[in-house]
Formats: sequence, structure tokens, C-alpha cells
Amino acid sequence: MSSALAQYESFLVAHVSTISSLESSLRSITWILPGRFKDAELASEALSAILNVMSMYHDTLLARVAQTDPKYKPLLPSSAHTRYTRAWSEKDWRYKWAARALELIRFTELLVEMGLRRKVTRKTRWRGIVLLEVIKALLRLVLLRITRRPLLSPPIPEREFDPENAPSGSDTSSPTLAPSSPPSSVLSTPEHLKNNHIPLPVHPLLTPPPPTHSPVPVEEFLLPKALTTASVKAPTSLVRPLSSPKEWLSEVIYHIRPLVYAIMLSSGRKDNKPLMTALAMELLALNLRRVPSQSSALERSEYARRDRDIVWYLLRGTIWESWTKPKLEGFADRTAHTPLIGVFSALVKDWIPLIDEYYYCE
Repeated sequence: MSSALAQYESFLVAHVSTISSLESSLRSITWILPGRFKDAELASEALSAILNVMSMYHDTLLARVAQTDPKYKPLLPSSAHTRYTRAWSEKDWRYKWAARALELIRFTELLVEMGLRRKVTRKTRWRGIVLLEVIKALLRLVLLRITRRPLLSPPIPEREFDPENAPSGSDTSSPTLAPSSPPSSVLSTPEHLKNNHIPLPVHPLLTPPPPTHSPVPVEEFLLPKALTTASVKAPTSLVRPLSSPKEWLSEVIYHIRPLVYAIMLSSGRKDNKPLMTALAMELLALNLRRVPSQSSALERSEYARRDRDIVWYLLRGTIWESWTKPKLEGFADRTAHTPLIGVFSALVKDWIPLIDEYYYCE
């Protein structure tokens, strides 16, 4: 088994560009599969889950190869998110495995729900959903307890490099590898060009136009290249620890909110109470959380993401049934025969039943 895994890893490193292109192509297919045949949504989600899990494994392997290759130098420095999550993964093994388990559940939760819907009763299906939410809430609280800082999403490093430029393990040069030795030979000038010392006059049509604006000041050119405070901070210090009961309460409320919502839905309620409770918890966590400083770019970006995620309430409960769904159906019907837009309308029609039927499609 270990030899087969080692052979696969060697194959991945040697053909990383081809595998990355294949992943992208298959991922595009998952968007158009629903509605094409019976159980197409199950096939689409199974393919999507497999691709996500394999991508997470590939990213981990390629990052390890890049770290162990002394010749590898990235074209761009790592983002603050990657530095922070990688530092915690390397510092605490509990963080690493809890974060990976949380992402693994996120990749497969909809597939699990689809399987439960086909095999068990509604009551058992909701028990499975609540169990998943309990596990996710516990994992988030474990990560929160380990870091004592606001939890970032995703909690693992994201892919930041072009797979085509990843170290291949071969002797061939790569755009991101520092040359280990000078070129063996210098390209010589062809014989028929050795006497061409007088350049031809530049044709007027090939002359570049004069600049339409003044040159960029030196300060504006150098400012984006200057080091910031985040660049010299320890990676684990990019997010300040939670320092007051109010800040802790805000994080705990935010992370148990999905569990409370799922428990209330599992009881079979058809009113607005589950939605209003979840939305009230979301707004309460928003009001209790601290205001990050201007230098805390990573924390500010995480809070901005949470604020944007409030839009997903348009796909839940009575908001979806009474407002969002009729709007989308009307748009799809009006643009069904419009060139180009009609393709998007068909996708909307195929995805609307999935949002109706599955909790994790919301």
C-alpha cells in the first residue's frame, strides 16, 4: 500500500500540470450535470466531493515538496491567510487534524445528505444532519480553544501557486526554481547576423505613442513593494487573541448558530422561527465582536467574509419560498430563449429543486 502511494505521489509531482488541468475540467462538469439524467445531482456531488478531497491531498503534498526542495522560490510571497493557517498547522498537530476534518466534512456533507435522503426516513436524515452539525461545531470550538483567536475560513492553507510552476523533481528548469548553476553554454550569434551592426530605421507605424500621462512618482512605485507590519510579524500573531468575555461570546455564538438552526429545522417546524433565530444569532455575534485595528488585515477580511455570507439567508426558509425562489423562476422563464443568458437560466432551473430538497444546498 505504501509503495503504491509513493508511486502515485511521484506520478503527481511529475505530471502536476496535467492533473491540475484535469481537476479544473471535471470541476466545470459538476455545474452542468444536475437535471441531465436520473440521480444526476448525486453523480455531480460525488464527483465534486472526490475532486475537493483529492485537491486537498494534492495541495498538502505539493506544499511539502516545495518546502523540502531547496531550489524552490515562489514568485510571490505567501498571503497572510496561508502564513497564519500553515503556522498553526505546524505548531499544533491537534489544529492540523481538526482543521482537515472540518474541511473534509464540508466537502462531503451534501453527498452524505443525498445518500441519507435516498435510503432512510426523513427523521433519520435530519438526525444525520444534526450529527454532522454537532461534529462541525465541536471541531470549530476545538480550533477556537487551541488558537484563542477568531477562526478563519478555511482553516487550512489554500493553494497559492501555479501547479505548472511547482517543483517537478526533475533536472529541468522551472520559472520558480532558482538556477543552481550557470548555463552550460552561451548561445552564439548566427553567422549571417554577425555583420549586422547598423540597425534599420524604425518605421513610423511601429513607433510607440508618446505617454499620455506623467511618469509614476517614485513613492507610488515603491510603496506597494515596501514591507508592512504584517510581513514581519510572527505568523501566529497576525490575528490578536480574544481578550474579553464579550469577544469569546461573539465567536461561540457565531460557530454554534448552524447547529441551533439545524436542530430547530429537524423538529419539522414550518414557521419563521428557525430562520429568525439563526438570523438573530448572526446579528448578535456581529454586534458583540470586536472592531479590528487597521493593521489587522487578516481579521478584517474574515469579518468582511462573514458579513457577505449573510446574503445566503436569501436561500433559506420563508425568505426563499416567498421572495427569492419566485424571483429566480421569473428570471429563468423570461430569459429562457435569450442567447447566452438562456444557458444560465437553464442552470438556475436545474438548481432550484436542489435548494428545495437539500439542507446543505442552502
